[in-house]
Amino acid sequence: MNQRTTIHNSQLPATSIDTFNSLYRRYVKKVFQKCLSATKDVEAAEDCTQDIFMKVFANFKAFRNQSQLSTWLYSIAHNYCLDRIRLDKRLVMERMTPEVDAELDDTDPEEGIAEQKRLLQALLEQLPDEEATLLRLKYEQNLSIAQLSHRLQLSESAIKMRLKRSREKIRALARASLE
Repeated sequence: MNQRTTIHNSQLPATSIDTFNSLYRRYVKKVFQKCLSATKDVEAAEDCTQDIFMKVFANFKAFRNQSQLSTWLYSIAHNYCLDRIRLDKRLVMERMTPEVDAELDDTDPEEGIAEQKRLLQALLEQLPDEEATLLRLKYEQNLSIAQLSHRLQLSESAIKMRLKRSREKIRALARASLE
């Protein structure tokens, strides 16, 4: 276990599966432990470990032997876990209750999309006409900021600000309708 592993790119005929499998078997437990210490969650650590090895496999040719292979692998694991922690702080997720999970299993996805469209239409109708039109042009017709600027004879910064304000208004209306 304490042997130093040196794998040269020249030993990798187009990222050899055998070499990768050997790398995986040798380091998977250590990478998992690093992920577990960072995430404090077994499932998240397993996901991170899998993602890290996929990343290593995809980028194995980038390894330049400037350090030990284990050092390179651990730096990828460390950076990946830090990115994951940062993302998790921004995106708060909650586990679904069994009741919600069962309810979602019973719903038709097409029905859900149609309902979302109806709700969005109702929210758009509550906005002033200019704001609703701007949102429709941007998101239904996929016009760029430059195209909107030209079409509405406004500066690009004015378009961006109006879009931002209109999105904020529609979010506030959506929140109010859920309460």
